[in-house]
Amino acid sequence: MPFPSSEAEDALHQRVLAGDPVAPADLFAHFVEPLMSAIQHDLRCDHENARDSSIEALFDYLRSPSIYSPDRGRLCTFLTQIAKHKAVDRIRARSAEARREQEFSSLVEVRESAPNERMERSAEAQKLWQKIEQVVQDERDRLALALILDGERSTDALAETLGIKAETPLERQRAVKRHRDRLVKILERLGEKLRDE
Repeated sequence: MPFPSSEAEDALHQRVLAGDPVAPADLFAHFVEPLMSAIQHDLRCDHENARDSSIEALFDYLRSPSIYSPDRGRLCTFLTQIAKHKAVDRIRARSAEARREQEFSSLVEVRESAPNERMERSAEAQKLWQKIEQVVQDERDRLALALILDGERSTDALAETLGIKAETPLERQRAVKRHRDRLVKILERLGEKLRDE
């Protein structure tokens, strides 16, 4: 779609200056597509950037239409320059963002653990659990410890695992806290013992 003729542009500019309420809609109808084509052709930018930049240029013009002076050139040339500047700014911003992401990823290497590291960690966890089993003889206590180590904080889940049957929720909560504190203390003592070894 080509730009409107010079006469049509001048008439539209006068309508915008006069505050014609339909002028902005006509401006968009006649200029968005040609501006997009010009930007895409000259800057080889994507459709989204061209569209956003064209719309922004039209809004800039509509906010203060008196900045355009017909003696200095056509309205289409004026709007194309604004739209191109907007598109270039967007391209630069995207390039800078991509560069920052690249620098960040080169500084902080995100990688999966090597299979042998995973196996070593798994073997260490099994050894630790075997030591816990030696110290904690009761099966319910072991299950509760496994839940605690997994980050379980639910009183009901721990009460069920520990087999606590209390009359009121407050009694259940107190009993779970007492058992939890006891189990955590066992883990702390085991940790101190392992550090000493």
